[in-house]
Amino acid sequence: MWKWLHPYANPEVSYHFTGKLIPWLSALTALFLAIGIIWALAFAPADYQQGDSFRIFYLHVPAASLSMGIYVGMAIAAFTSMVWQFKLADASAAAMAPVGAVFTTIALITGAAWGKPMWGTWWIWDARLTSELILLFLYLGVIALHNAFEDKNLAGKAAGILTLVGVINIPIIKYSVEWWNTLHQGSTVSKLGKPSMSIDMLWPFLFCFLGFALLVATIICIRFRSEILARNSIRPWVRTLVAEHLLQEKNNAV
Repeated sequence: MWKWLHPYANPEVSYHFTGKLIPWLSALTALFLAIGIIWALAFAPADYQQGDSFRIFYLHVPAASLSMGIYVGMAIAAFTSMVWQFKLADASAAAMAPVGAVFTTIALITGAAWGKPMWGTWWIWDARLTSELILLFLYLGVIALHNAFEDKNLAGKAAGILTLVGVINIPIIKYSVEWWNTLHQGSTVSKLGKPSMSIDMLWPFLFCFLGFALLVATIICIRFRSEILARNSIRPWVRTLVAEHLLQEKNNAV
């Protein structure tokens, strides 16, 4: 059943495959973000209570959701590496960690900017905000472990253990507004029933979310290719690739 995945365990195959994906992902990212951001900022109606300050929702919610989604992806990669000794899983986790840290930071900053006019303060030790801050620390810890050892296998194992231990924080972030008394509003889009927002606000949000998700995929693919090259620098195919690149640059210079 899974035999079609086996070729992608080869670093060279994965490197070239992700290289083919990047142009398509980049084009879709530009398309969805252009439509979503223009629609959200210029045409979506203002919230009847929060006014135009509500528009930060179109950046904050995708960033917060993707910060958790990236971490779950890292946890799956860590589990795959530990159970099946899939070496590229460590490379993919290393590629995802900085991207997740950036989106978590964006979520925290935009959340603070949104909280100031709504709550009257930039920060409060709210359950949702505190658990999201812990997520940032987990990302930073994983990044530090990936760079703490010269042996990439040992670094991957150490980072993988922290990733799997830290995954318990994801449901805490997700359900914190239900488990504790919190200032943070509840789910608006991802409710099992009808979303608690106008369709005129929902559609631009969906375009923004897909745009940011595609942006994450694009950046991760670029970083994943860099990780593959760094971890396979002595392989003949990498040396051939570098030689071809240098020759092409020389020809372009001439």
